[in-house]
Amino acid sequence: MTSVDLLAPVRRAVAAVDARTPAGRDRALDGLRALALLSVPTGHWLLGGFTRDADGALHNASPLTVLGFLAPLSWVLQMLGVFFLVGGHASVLSYRRAAARGTSTARWLRGRLARLGRPVLGVTAVWAALLPLLSVLGVPAATLRTGATLVVQPLWFVGVYAGVTALTPYCVRAARRLGGWAAAPLLGCVAVVDLLRYGPFAAAMPGWLGLLNLLPGWLFAYQLGVSWGEKRLGKRAGWVLLAGGAALFALLLLVFHYPASMVGVPGRDRTNSHPPSLLVLALAAAQSGAAVLLRDRLGRLLRRPALWAPVVLLNLSAMTLFCWHQTAMLAAAVPGSFFGAVPGLTTAPVGLPWLVARLAWLPVFAAALLLIGWYARRFEAPWTGATRGRRAAAALLATGFALYTVAGW
Repeated sequence: MTSVDLLAPVRRAVAAVDARTPAGRDRALDGLRALALLSVPTGHWLLGGFTRDADGALHNASPLTVLGFLAPLSWVLQMLGVFFLVGGHASVLSYRRAAARGTSTARWLRGRLARLGRPVLGVTAVWAALLPLLSVLGVPAATLRTGATLVVQPLWFVGVYAGVTALTPYCVRAARRLGGWAAAPLLGCVAVVDLLRYGPFAAAMPGWLGLLNLLPGWLFAYQLGVSWGEKRLGKRAGWVLLAGGAALFALLLLVFHYPASMVGVPGRDRTNSHPPSLLVLALAAAQSGAAVLLRDRLGRLLRRPALWAPVVLLNLSAMTLFCWHQTAMLAAAVPGSFFGAVPGLTTAPVGLPWLVARLAWLPVFAAALLLIGWYARRFEAPWTGATRGRRAAAALLATGFALYTVAGW
């Protein structure tokens, strides 16, 4: 069989995906969401690592502790601003369609939250069942704690996203009244909190003060997305966001000495993302402006079936990719820990050789994620075939896993 014959089924599948896409589908938004989705596993796989102790147990480590020059890479891979932007836009369209059908806001919200909750419940329930099995197989308790922490860490996003989704009706009202400026008070709130916790009176401020940034910090880009979906955010606003966000980002970094990394670095007393600092919002503003300006061009580019098909697949498996990508990395690292120091996998992330080796491991992690996702994607679909007993068991397992993780902290 020739190579042309081998590629024929792929071309037919790609053409079929393109043909089934509704004519009015906004491909650019799906493309932006796909880029944001891909940045999550790439960032965690590349900017995270392990150390292996004398007992063979794995512990979390970060290459940013030593390889500080990688910090600018986090500016590209931290695309949660784009994700919240697209999420706000998509929520407006969904909310508007639901209202046109006569669906109540409460019912619409329950449906959105169920789509977020099912995959989270699935991954935590599976891990709760895996923990005792892995322990019996000889996996050290410290490795199990590390694995549980890695699995839970990204799931904070789902809780935050659920919270801002619940505020969609209020965001819509604000967007209709103020347009893109509806996000400005959120930026101001974060600026005030940052001034208090990092300014001249920082020593007198309570440690929990930064938590006040959680809601306005992540709602900022979502509100921009809602305004975009309401057609109140145009090209001019895109330029303002891009230029203003970039200028604020540079000012905070160079003059006010915010940490350069957009993700937490072990041993550092300040972090940008947990909770979000003003630097996160500056980056989100610049990314949102770029997304608005590039929308039409990206939409034209994704008219090509070969580029559009992978975007569709990524969007169909968005929560699966998000919930299981750490499990894919652990699927390689945990068995690898039994073989000692495996470069780029179980060795400490302390030099360029580790970085080169880790890059070589990325395709392995991706292959593991594809395999796991093939089975795990069923958790995204409605659990219509699951009995009440099975649902209760899943909830009980997920609760047990959450308690196990919290106890380890």
